[in-house]
Amino acid sequence: MKNKLKSIVFTLPGVAVFLISIIILIRSLSARNAYEILLSSAALALWVVFCCAGAWTVRRLAALEPLWKPPLNMVTIRAVRVPRFFRLHFVVRGRFFPQGSQQGCPVFAETSLPRGSGTAGINLYFPLGGLFRGEGSCRLRDVFGFFSFPCGHMQKQTMHIRSAPCNAKVLRIEAQSGAEDRRNKTSSDEERYYMREYAPGDRFRDINWKSSDRIDTLITRISPDNQEKVTRIEVYFRNYGPSCAAIADLWLLDRAKARLAWFLRSVKEEKASYIFRIRSATGTWELNDQEQIDSFLEEIAVFPFSPIQGEEPSSPAVEGTGELYVFSTECDAGLPAFLLSVQKRPVTLFLAQGSGIGVRELGSKEAAIPTPLYLRDFIAGGAFPLPRWFLKRTPRQISVPGMQAAIDYAEVRL
Repeated sequence: MKNKLKSIVFTLPGVAVFLISIIILIRSLSARNAYEILLSSAALALWVVFCCAGAWTVRRLAALEPLWKPPLNMVTIRAVRVPRFFRLHFVVRGRFFPQGSQQGCPVFAETSLPRGSGTAGINLYFPLGGLFRGEGSCRLRDVFGFFSFPCGHMQKQTMHIRSAPCNAKVLRIEAQSGAEDRRNKTSSDEERYYMREYAPGDRFRDINWKSSDRIDTLITRISPDNQEKVTRIEVYFRNYGPSCAAIADLWLLDRAKARLAWFLRSVKEEKASYIFRIRSATGTWELNDQEQIDSFLEEIAVFPFSPIQGEEPSSPAVEGTGELYVFSTECDAGLPAFLLSVQKRPVTLFLAQGSGIGVRELGSKEAAIPTPLYLRDFIAGGAFPLPRWFLKRTPRQISVPGMQAAIDYAEVRL
C-alpha cells in the first residue's frame, strides 16, 4: 500500500487545478464566455505540458542513485539537467527509536537541490541517541506543485545514533584501582632487539650461525618479548529500567551512556595501557584499544532498558576486589541493593537522575545544572514526538549509601 502511494504522481493541488479547470471550461462553453474559455484552456494546457515534461524527464533519471551516507544530513546526487520550472527533491521517511526502545516516532525530511548543484543539506537531527531506520528517494516536482514524480533508486539506511557528548572535569584514575597483570610487547626491529653478540653463558642452540658467519662474530638470538605492566579497569553499566519507558527515562539512559563514553575516552587518553572490562545487562566486553572502544560505543547506542534482575552472590561484580566504576540511572530500582552487595570494595558511582537539589557533582563545589532535552528539537530535526511523550513523569526517589559519586541531572522540557 505504501509503495502504491509513493508511486502516485498527482498532488492535491494538481488534482484540484485539473478539476476546477474542467468545470470552468464546461460552464464557459455552455455559457459561451470567451474569457473563461481562454483562462481554463490555458490552465489545462499548462497542466498537460508539465505532466508530459515531468514524465519524459523521469525516464531519463531512471538510473539516478543518490549518495546518502553518514552524516545523514547530507546527500549527494549526480548533477543532472531538469526542465525549467522543475526541481529535484530528496525525501527521507523512516522511524527513530530513542535508545533502541520499541516505540519509534515517525521521521520526515525533505530538501531541494539547487539548480546546477549535486549536494544539498537535509534538516535531519536527533536530540538523543538511538536507532534510525529509514529510506531516501528522489522526486521531481514542478514549482507550482502540480506533480511529484518518483525517480531514481531508493536508498535504505539503518544507523546507530550516538549520544551527544557530556562535558566534565578531568577524572584521575589510580593505577592500583584495577587488577594488574603483565602482557608481552614485541619489538619489530630485528637487528637491534632480536640478536646480540655472544656472551659466556649463552646457550649454543641460540647462536645464529648464519649471521655469525656473515660478519665473522658470534651472534646470539634473544627473546623478542618484554614485559609491560597493564591495568584492567572494571566497569558495570547498569541499563536496568522499565520495559515501557517514558521519554524522560530514555533521556536519563542517554546521559548515562554519554557519561560512560566520556569515562572510557578520558581514561584511555590518560594512559593507553589501561584495559576496560565492561559488564552490562546485555553482555560483557574487554576493550583494549580506541578502535574497540568506538565499536563498543556504536553497539550500546541502541541498548534499551533491560528488566531489573537480582545480583547473584557469585557474580564477578560482587566477588571482585579492585575498584569498581558503576554507571546507572534513577530508573534502576535494584541499584541500592547492588551497591550494598559490593560495599567491601571501593566503588565510584556515576548516576543520571531527574533534576533535584542537594547532591553535588564529583570534585565540584557547585551544584550541577540539569541537562535539558527539548521536545521541540524533535520537530525541528524532522522527527515527530509521540503524544505520550508530553505526559508528565513522576520523579523516582533512590537512596544510595555514602560513596564517591558523580550525579548527572537531566530533564525534559517542551
